[in-house]
Amino acid sequence: MKGDAKLIDTLNSLLADELTAISQYMVHAEMCENWGYGKLHDHFRKRSIDEMKHAERLIGRILFLDGRPTVSVLRKMLIGADVPKMFAGDHEQEMGANKAYNAAIAQAVDVKDNATREMLEDILKDEDRHIDHIEERQDQMEQMGIQNFLSEQTED
Repeated sequence: MKGDAKLIDTLNSLLADELTAISQYMVHAEMCENWGYGKLHDHFRKRSIDEMKHAERLIGRILFLDGRPTVSVLRKMLIGADVPKMFAGDHEQEMGANKAYNAAIAQAVDVKDNATREMLEDILKDEDRHIDHIEERQDQMEQMGIQNFLSEQTED
């Protein structure tokens, strides 16, 4: 099915965002593993897999619309030097994703592509959940203090 060229460009832009998020979360996961924060490693690894599923869905939709997925573009990664900076960079990235998905949904509505709109709305729900989880962890760090928070992130 031939899709709207501008919408396909937007989907490729979202794909670049997701591929960047995958890489950023993978790096954060491995940094936490290296520091002995196994629970945070698992958190970031799971988030990377969530983003991988988003990328897979975007690729599938681009192909369905007779587009060509661009998998060679990455955005600037926000790799944190410590755990609070990791969450701050991830929060910034997820807020950008929220904005981008909302704009893409409006674009899909404009071109009357309801299947793409529905897919984007579904991914947006995940991104909203990611923001909520990040803010929850940031609140915990603030309330508990970073040392207490980190002491809870090691595996027993």
